[in-house]
Order: sequence, then C-alpha cells, then structure tokens
Amino acid sequence: MRRLAAQRQGGFTLIELVITVAIVALLATAVIPSAQLSYQREREVELRSALRTIRTAIDAYKAAADQGRIKKDADKSGYPPNLDVLVEGVEDQKSPKEGVKIYFLRHLPRDPFYPDATAPASSSWGLRSYDSPPDDPQPGDDVFDVHSLSTRVGLNGVPYHDW
Repeated sequence: MRRLAAQRQGGFTLIELVITVAIVALLATAVIPSAQLSYQREREVELRSALRTIRTAIDAYKAAADQGRIKKDADKSGYPPNLDVLVEGVEDQKSPKEGVKIYFLRHLPRDPFYPDATAPASSSWGLRSYDSPPDDPQPGDDVFDVHSLSTRVGLNGVPYHDW
C-alpha cells in the first residue's frame, strides 16, 4: 500500500498537465499583444527623436546660410539641397582658414518604420521643399522638412506621415 501511495505522489496526472498548459497558454495570449504594443511605442519614440534631430539640423543649416556662413545663391531659399549635406558638411565662408567645414549631423537617422533596412538613411524619409504646400509635401530643389513614408497610424491616432 505504501508503494502504491509513493508512486502516485511521484508525478503529475494528465489532467494536471493539461490545466497547467492551458493556464500558460492563456497568460501568453495576454503578454504577446502587450509586447507588440511596447515594440511599437519604442519605434514611435525613435521616430520622434529622428524627426527632431533632422529638423533641428535643417534649421541650423538655414540659420548658418542666413548668417552668411554658407554660400547661397540669391534665388535659393537657404535650406539644404539634400539630407546628405547635413552629414558631409559645407565649407564655412566666414572662417579665416580655407577648407573649414560646418557639420550639422554626425550621422543621418533613418525612419524606423521604413521597410527596407538596407536602403540609405536619406532615402527612408519623405522630403518637403520650401515651395511645397504643407498639406501636400513634395520634394524639390531643397529640403525644408522631412516626414515618414509610412502609411501606418500611430498609437495616438495620427498617421506617421503627418508627424
């Protein structure tokens, strides 16, 4: 009799195992959407940060052009011709030494929602030129603003394109 009782206490029954697996599965279904939401929030934070960084660099480029530190044609807006020039730098016209450059970014951040991770960072952004209307941003001779090319909608209900 003692041997039979010892055998029963040594393992789990099939019912106990099924109930345990069911509980674990139920908990997993609650965790997965939470993890996806957390991942999307992280990418949204990256997008906000990248937009702020690029827009600040564009504004700094424009300020330097207005101060005469960057060579600018009279018929141009003073905004950068492309995003790459913010990283490559431009010659400082007011520097006493020749060949001194002004750099606005160490590296160009990429759009975290852009689907092709192998594409250059400059092609991951939608561009708006100075002459382009705000409700229909179009690229042109300069870069006045950037936006995400994603068609997705943010957690706040605003499309990433409009951030």
